[in-house]
Amino acid sequence: MRAYDESYLNDAMDTLGEALDYAVADCGQSADEFFSWFILSGTARHFGRGNPKYLAGMSGVELARDVRFRVLGTRDNPAPTQSLDRTPEFWAGWFLAYYQWYRAIGFEDMARAGLTPSLLMDRFILHEADISKSVVLADRLVSDTLDPTPLARLRQERGFTQRELAEAAEVSLRMVQLYEQRQNDLAKASAAVVRRLARAIGCTMEDLLE
Repeated sequence: MRAYDESYLNDAMDTLGEALDYAVADCGQSADEFFSWFILSGTARHFGRGNPKYLAGMSGVELARDVRFRVLGTRDNPAPTQSLDRTPEFWAGWFLAYYQWYRAIGFEDMARAGLTPSLLMDRFILHEADISKSVVLADRLVSDTLDPTPLARLRQERGFTQRELAEAAEVSLRMVQLYEQRQNDLAKASAAVVRRLARAIGCTMEDLLE
């Protein structure tokens, strides 16, 4: 269930986009550092739960300044400049706000999954595409972390890296990655491949296919 009504969504997206842009362009922070401060300060929790003060009651600059005050304890902030174009930083914040609302998950979970501003900024070309393209990318990252495949979960429990598992099972690293990312279905793999993976991990074939 989504935390707030869709009527707030555009304001929320613009606010977080502007906050991230201000933090980077005017305050000299990295995008990921500001995002971590957004979470650490507790502001992300209020924002994600639909507190109107944070969604629509502040500009993006005010939101960024509030985050910085909560972390630094000072209100000594530079004056904002106005970008003529939508920057990669703005788009990253804009999308993060959308995805948090759309999937109703916490910003903390998104960060833990690796869904960070820098990752989105590296894929800024997606801002020209339908937002569903970015959602697919985000879903893949989040599902891998929050709902890992049996292969990924058992590998991690045994303390293997993907490369170590691939070498022990005598399969390619890319094969392991594709199975863990659900881009390939392990249930459709040959019995020999599943057997080698199971033997390397120390589990049954059935454990990998549950």
